[in-house]
Amino acid sequence: MAEQGHYPEYWEADVVLRDGGTGHLRPVTPADAPALQEFHMKQSQSSIYLRFFTYKAKLSNKELARFTNVDYRDRVAFVITIGAEIIGIGRYDRLDDPTEAEVAFNISDGHQGRGLGSILLEHLAAAARENGIRRFSAEVLPENRKMIGVFADAGYEVRRHFDDGVIALDFNIDPTDKSRAVMEAREHRAEARSVADLLSPSSVAVIGASREWGTVGYQLLEHIIEGGFTGSVYAVNPEAFELAGMVCHARIADVPEPVQLAIIAVPYDQVLGVAEECARAGVKELLVATAGFANDGERGLARQRRLVRHARANGMRVVGPASLGLINTRPDVSLNASMAPAMPARGGLGLFSQSAGIGVLLYAAAQRRGLGLSSTISAGNRADVSGNDAMQYWEDDTDTRVVGMYLESVGNPRKFSRIARRLATSKPVIVAKSDVTGLQLPPGHAVRTTQAPAGALDAMLRQSGVIRVNTNEQLMDVVQIAVSQPLPAGRSLAVFSNSAALGRVVADAALGLDLELGSLQTDLVLDAGMSVALPLLRATVTKTLADDAVHAAVVTLLPSPGLTTEKIAQCLQECAAETGKPVVAAFTGIMDPGAHVEGILTSGSSGSSGSTGEDGRQPGLPCFSSPGAAVAALASLVRYTEWSARDHGHFIEPAGADPDGARAFIDTLLTRVAGDGLTRLTADETTRLLRFYGVELLPSLPFTSGAEAVAAADTLGWPVVIKTMDEHLRHRLDLGGVRLNISTPEDLLTNIAQMKQALEPYGSFELEVQSMAPSGQGCMVRAIEDPLLGPVLSFGLAGDAVNLLDDWAHGIPPLTDTDVADLVRAPRASGKLFGYQGLPKAHVAALEDLISRLALLKDEHPEIALLEINPVLVSTTGVTVLSADVRLGNPQQRTDSARRAMRD
Repeated sequence: MAEQGHYPEYWEADVVLRDGGTGHLRPVTPADAPALQEFHMKQSQSSIYLRFFTYKAKLSNKELARFTNVDYRDRVAFVITIGAEIIGIGRYDRLDDPTEAEVAFNISDGHQGRGLGSILLEHLAAAARENGIRRFSAEVLPENRKMIGVFADAGYEVRRHFDDGVIALDFNIDPTDKSRAVMEAREHRAEARSVADLLSPSSVAVIGASREWGTVGYQLLEHIIEGGFTGSVYAVNPEAFELAGMVCHARIADVPEPVQLAIIAVPYDQVLGVAEECARAGVKELLVATAGFANDGERGLARQRRLVRHARANGMRVVGPASLGLINTRPDVSLNASMAPAMPARGGLGLFSQSAGIGVLLYAAAQRRGLGLSSTISAGNRADVSGNDAMQYWEDDTDTRVVGMYLESVGNPRKFSRIARRLATSKPVIVAKSDVTGLQLPPGHAVRTTQAPAGALDAMLRQSGVIRVNTNEQLMDVVQIAVSQPLPAGRSLAVFSNSAALGRVVADAALGLDLELGSLQTDLVLDAGMSVALPLLRATVTKTLADDAVHAAVVTLLPSPGLTTEKIAQCLQECAAETGKPVVAAFTGIMDPGAHVEGILTSGSSGSSGSTGEDGRQPGLPCFSSPGAAVAALASLVRYTEWSARDHGHFIEPAGADPDGARAFIDTLLTRVAGDGLTRLTADETTRLLRFYGVELLPSLPFTSGAEAVAAADTLGWPVVIKTMDEHLRHRLDLGGVRLNISTPEDLLTNIAQMKQALEPYGSFELEVQSMAPSGQGCMVRAIEDPLLGPVLSFGLAGDAVNLLDDWAHGIPPLTDTDVADLVRAPRASGKLFGYQGLPKAHVAALEDLISRLALLKDEHPEIALLEINPVLVSTTGVTVLSADVRLGNPQQRTDSARRAMRD
């Protein structure tokens, strides 16, 4: 028997099952023998026969020892548990061919159909790839259609043949576009279902319900009942017999029917105990309103982790702690399990907030502006259910047209980027993220600090199609246009006003936001009485918008006697409906005493009912008190529609890339990495690593004497360059760190002497000879592994552009070919690559190919803590990489990998 080994901590994972429930996946250990025996003995005769090709009522001690003692390299087995019960097990055993392993599964009869086999296969394949295995094989009885389906539906190219009554299967387990798409689709369905169950529970119990007015427990119970929740409602409090006109139960176990959603509003020190009672009672979801975890230091963090770990291990999702609740306005649910005093109007806006306080502000702002809601989620500390989960749900939710989110952190940025990019192709996603707080983890999470350069988070959001705003008010500015108006089809804007000065200010603001001025009319006549002014206004706006070259309109007005905001709003909304183009209004002063103009206005009221029309849009006109805010919000939607309409490209693997070879080479170098330190690769190691991705480093040779220098130049070929090996001076021609275009031995010796004299003040005497590269524009590429964002790749033009002006562009791998093209064109100085001041255009395609290769290199290898190419010369004929710096760090499992897992 192989000696019991050790497995990486990240092999353990909480997973969301196909039906939205959760389980815990981990490698098997010898201690699992009794649970595995119990699992086996509960299986039907049919299931046992399909797994073992024979019936055995009980596993022998020898079999139990073999199945639970593995070395986590040649033999690996994973179990999925709920509580202490094993509900599924999958394993692989390496065969004589060290690159192939046989794989097998056994799923509990009571949990079949929940997607356990697919999850086990994904995790086994990821572990196998880490251990150098590239193919799986399996033998399956023909009648075992479910297991055949697991393999067939995994997205791999499965070969099969029939041999002696058994179907033999084998397939390559390297990820493919199809297998990744299958995994993401399964993940999406599971997580969307999980949130759907939270928002549409069949029954709700408020644990900690109180008759004391003003307490959280009192208000939550009252709001659920008064909101008209269509399911069963229960109050749980051991010190009360009756609450809100219903019998109050002492504990959750006393409730007469299974409870789907339990809302916990008990004192801080009782939360864990209540959660354990909920697990025993079969509760499916928890909403923890109790706060205090974030304010209790390490003890609070540990308590929060125990809460989430216990809940997930027992099949429950958790919203909170410190959550202000959930709202679902769908009539067949009508759930107001929140601190909102009344059920909001129904509409197309889905709201997510990570902060309880900001969640209150968002709700209040939506109500004030007359915005109807589809659903809201207050995540509080975001210990489990996150913005990623919410987006998975809203992608499928036909009631939600626009998504608004306030984020204090992006706990899994790679996954956020992937989901947001997909969601934003069909629905605007507006994210408020403060520049002041930057990127951080929410309260009650382990401390991790970002090393990402300024602008990397914005780049990730922009790359994903997210509309980034800085404040909640800006979020609502954009939302009120998006939920009520057609999206603008282009940049051309018509500006209307009854003031020449005001109209010109608005036009200038539009131009400053890269909009185009299609029409400027500042002679609107509004003082001729309602019967004349409104038809004239409608005719003017409609005629202008009928022009195909005009895509949207902003009407900014000074007060005019006899006209109400409601009548103007109705008139302009009719213009938008008739032309199918967005119209917004900005009133610089309140036109009627007591009227409110910040929000969606409809005829007959100062706010909208929130109901939606046949096209899903909320009726009414988006109105602003500030014309600048109106134009800025409209400009954000213009940029979004341009992003959603464009070709986003495809993820590419450049020809000649060899990730497997690079991985094996890096593994040989990681022995030099100690703790959290970094190890710098030598020039030869760097050259070899880059070659695995088709990147050639221009050769150079160090020297210590003139004779060595001449010999090196002879080897490399004349003309040559000499440069100092000092990392701060090697690129500084102005400080004497580089001498160019040396064509003879005599010139070489002379330049060496002069160079040493020039560098004497800096004490930099180590020199090298390098081949002379074709002249071109110097550029820099830098990639890091950030603890929060994962891989971050930055591009800029070498020299003052990046050193003094910080003129970088950033991207988050994996990058599509479109992402790479955008990255190259994003720096302000990038015009120098495209024929600046009559210079010939550089070979940008070659530069994009290089960046694609480096992005793939960084994406595939989190062990690379730093990769810097400085400089790469981009000439008219190609690119030349002159210098590279690669440093390896202790590899850490990224927050998004080729295995499904629930993470912070």
